[in-house]
Amino acid sequence: MITRRNLVIALGAGALAAPFASFAQQPGKVWRVGILIPGLLAPRRFQWDAFRARMRELGYVEGKTIEYVFRPAEKEGAALDEQAADLARLNVDVIVATAAVAIAAAKQATQRIPIVMSPSTDPVGAGFVASLARPGGNLTGVAVQFEDTTGKRMQLLREMVPRATRIAFMWHAGGGKPQLEAAEIAARQLGVRLQPLELTTLEALPAAFEAAVKGRAEALMLASSGFTFGLRAQITALALKHRLPSIYPLPANADAGGLMAYGPNDAEYYRQAAVFVDKIFKGAKPADLPIEQPTRFELIINRKTAKTLNITIPQSLLISAERVIE
Repeated sequence: MITRRNLVIALGAGALAAPFASFAQQPGKVWRVGILIPGLLAPRRFQWDAFRARMRELGYVEGKTIEYVFRPAEKEGAALDEQAADLARLNVDVIVATAAVAIAAAKQATQRIPIVMSPSTDPVGAGFVASLARPGGNLTGVAVQFEDTTGKRMQLLREMVPRATRIAFMWHAGGGKPQLEAAEIAARQLGVRLQPLELTTLEALPAAFEAAVKGRAEALMLASSGFTFGLRAQITALALKHRLPSIYPLPANADAGGLMAYGPNDAEYYRQAAVFVDKIFKGAKPADLPIEQPTRFELIINRKTAKTLNITIPQSLLISAERVIE
């Protein structure tokens, strides 16, 4: 179930100084939104469908008042930098960038075109913005600091699988390091032995699971990143293959077959990003639009996966769940 969160947005008012003066309302203009994605578009299509649906609700008509320029990059690094540079050359009106690697590429490509983050895991720590309240520069958008809820996910996993005292923690450098540090703290508090496993490439994914099994992991946690999100189907399939009860940071992971997930609704903050784009088109300065963070988190349980793993779901978790996948 998707529940729309209340949005609290501070808006800039009045005429805008250069270089954002061109973003005042212009009758008859067709706005162009560049969309920068790390990885393939297909795994993220539902998010961008939510973004486009919100833009329609805000009055934009595709092909008449707005166009979308998608620039997915199957590989990070140079390919993503090239896609970002291409959007800058096309002089789109705004760039919406997903995950830290895409945001960094967009920031490097332009200091003039507004950039909306959807989302960033740590925009201040990554140096993207000066502060959450006043971002400064040409960036604003949504931040989801998954490390804040990492301990909660570990507690939920232990509640689902009380016997688990060895937990594998898979993470990717594109946003996962703060979550690993939070997991290490939570593991010490809960008396759990943590096995960190860094994911580097798609090809290395099977070996990471084999290492988890070899290390006698009894359960699995996954850190959120653009890389791991794009591979959610493969990751949940391997977790099931190796019979590892797992918890994930986003509902989409449970929809893809993961045992359980706890985190913000991963389509809703793309709707939030659309509001940022609309405000920028109407004259707001990105520098003055405070970064927004989710205030509501959902527990999703996949009963089908639990049955496959021969796990009896505690009644306390069923009561707490926002949604149970049958």
